[in-house]
Amino acid sequence: MKRSRTQTILWSAGTLLAALLMFFPILWMALTSLKTESAAITFPPQFVFTPTLENWRAAVFNGPVIEFMQNTVIITVGATLLALLLGIPASYAMAFYRTRRTDSSMIWIMSTRMLPPAGVIVPLFILFRDLSLLDTHLGLILLFGAVNLPLVIWMVVGFMEDIPIALMEAARLDGAGLWQEFRSVLLPLLGPGLAATALLSFIFTWNEFFLAVNLTTRAASPLSVYVSTFKAAQGDLFIAKMSAVATATAIPVLLAGWFAQRKLVSGLTMGAVK
Repeated sequence: MKRSRTQTILWSAGTLLAALLMFFPILWMALTSLKTESAAITFPPQFVFTPTLENWRAAVFNGPVIEFMQNTVIITVGATLLALLLGIPASYAMAFYRTRRTDSSMIWIMSTRMLPPAGVIVPLFILFRDLSLLDTHLGLILLFGAVNLPLVIWMVVGFMEDIPIALMEAARLDGAGLWQEFRSVLLPLLGPGLAATALLSFIFTWNEFFLAVNLTTRAASPLSVYVSTFKAAQGDLFIAKMSAVATATAIPVLLAGWFAQRKLVSGLTMGAVK
């Protein structure tokens, strides 16, 4: 059914309004970072003000943000690669070698993702302490890789199930081994899906806070932990400076999503049209 011009305008206006509402908190955080501390806590809020970069100089450029940024990049990239390295072979087995228990196994795998972190933080802390993994990059990489593994498996299984099995059979008839089949047939077709999966895993790991704040002190703390401790470090007037650090933390994720938006949309819509 073809939409009328009025319906098209209303849908476009509604979509634009929803996008603005979702983006407004990020915009307000960025604007607050350009205010003085006194202006940041003024009520009602000031929409017209003289911007200043003093908060950025004090909290970002002259602060330990680079150190925490390095920790975040190491942990995020490592955990994402680990989740993909383990999740792709598992997805291959579940997509192309299904058994009677595959569906129940998939449900059990995703149920682990729903486990509340507060319910496992004590045994995790004891385990990390006994294995000398507290406040280490390796510990958080292993943990966040495991946390994101169910997401990776579920997404990649869905992408693999959309690939015609005839392509796999044709490659086997041509004498392709398992690795050649995987490298020459599967990976090229899974490109957009893997990009979408990697980006979502990257975002979830980058934003992780609860586990990181309980399992690190300083050496391996990511940016999310640094932002949470900013009030204690800076005193009462901290909102503008904290907004500057939070904006600096959000910029890499926003840029990654912006540059990968085509791959993300393509990957998330794989199989939507048969």
